[in-house]
Amino acid sequence: MNTNTIPAFGLGTFRLKDQVVIDSVKTGLELGYRLVDTAQIYGNEAEVGQAIAESGVPRDDIFITTKIWTANYAEDKLVPSLKDSLQKLRTDHVDLTLIHWPSPNNAVPVAEFMGALMQAKAQGLTRRIGISNFNIALMKEAIEAVGAEHIATNQIELSPFLQNRKVVDFAKSQGIHITSYMTLAYGKALKDPVIEAMASARNATPAQVVLAWAMQLGYAVIPSSTKRENLASNLLAQQLQLSDADMAQIARMDRGERLTSPEGLAPAWD
Repeated sequence: MNTNTIPAFGLGTFRLKDQVVIDSVKTGLELGYRLVDTAQIYGNEAEVGQAIAESGVPRDDIFITTKIWTANYAEDKLVPSLKDSLQKLRTDHVDLTLIHWPSPNNAVPVAEFMGALMQAKAQGLTRRIGISNFNIALMKEAIEAVGAEHIATNQIELSPFLQNRKVVDFAKSQGIHITSYMTLAYGKALKDPVIEAMASARNATPAQVVLAWAMQLGYAVIPSSTKRENLASNLLAQQLQLSDADMAQIARMDRGERLTSPEGLAPAWD
């Protein structure tokens, strides 16, 4: 068995805070979500941990992802920061730990933080390790540091309008899974007439169409929502099958439209 497998469908918690994130995670778990994605910089790990604890769903049934923030990349900081995250999340391990963004100005070399991630894995603090927002050059460095077989995923912005094919193709060639975030393009994809037409033809929602598209390409998705009906509806994307014609039509929507590229953090995108 490939120990790097990750669920195809999960719940994102970016921008959700306090009671809002507790309610979203508890509702999601109640509806059947089993992957919860958080990060140190989101400032909500403790609330996510509380929601999981109060959900009544056994810890072993839940896949928890967190991401190390740039300030904690140094070899002497990474493992302690992850232990702090585990305390907040009320667990002795997470299922996946990602490097959130490349180290600004390469302040901490890729080999150093990937090595520290491997140490965290060896100590049982995380079952899998991976990267986020890495371009091809950085992926090559990460592979050189720890081997592609140890990199479970590269989590990148990916939507019908930003299909990131160069990064995707390189990751696939190395056996590295892609996790798509902002798959719905902050809701912009839901208003696209082509996607709206596909949705109405299938008696589905535009969100279901976009999420099904990404999963059919083999990507994992982590949409977030605070509304119970949207959380429930998004889950149904897993049952939706798009035709080859639909997939080809969405493939043509790529326009390289990137919605997140923080200055000082983002690499030179491929």
